[in-house]
Amino acid sequence: MAPMLLLYLHGFNSSPKSIKAQQMADYLGLYHPEITIEIPNLSPYPQQAWLQIEAIVARYPGYQLGVVGSSLGGYYATKVNQVFNRPAVIVNPAVKPYELLVDYLGENTNQYTDNVFILTEQHIDELRALDCPVLVHPETIWALLQTDDEVLDYSQATAKYNAAKLTVEQGGDHAFIGFERYLSDILTFLAFK
Repeated sequence: MAPMLLLYLHGFNSSPKSIKAQQMADYLGLYHPEITIEIPNLSPYPQQAWLQIEAIVARYPGYQLGVVGSSLGGYYATKVNQVFNRPAVIVNPAVKPYELLVDYLGENTNQYTDNVFILTEQHIDELRALDCPVLVHPETIWALLQTDDEVLDYSQATAKYNAAKLTVEQGGDHAFIGFERYLSDILTFLAFK
């Protein structure tokens, strides 16, 4: 069996220290140390973030790749799924971040790292360029959604990912309450066990 790489992609203004990223890493360390996990500190700039993702995938030739992404990371994970034809689990994914992030044009500060960055219209265009309007292999995507997401409208995701595996929970929030309940099933979906 090929060695396995789980790529975890955090959301906008988040970091590898996010709760879900740490839950995933801790779970693998405890129960599946044979699976390599990469949680890159993604650039706030979309084109740079995508180049980071491509570089990580290139560093692991011959590895069986699976990707998990949350929020904006779910948008990037969808791109990974489409480009590399590998399974993806997306958690409260951003469907049209190029519309949402217009509200963040200008100076921002990352809550985890205190990194200050400036979003411009160019970055919105970069996000739009990474969109995957048509899903070629929707059956290889599992979307985990909670209806009380205070940041994103979950119905955008149910519409876009209607041909994918969908889990829609009533209530919850943008962080996806109870993510740890799905860790074992996520590895199964990614064909890691």
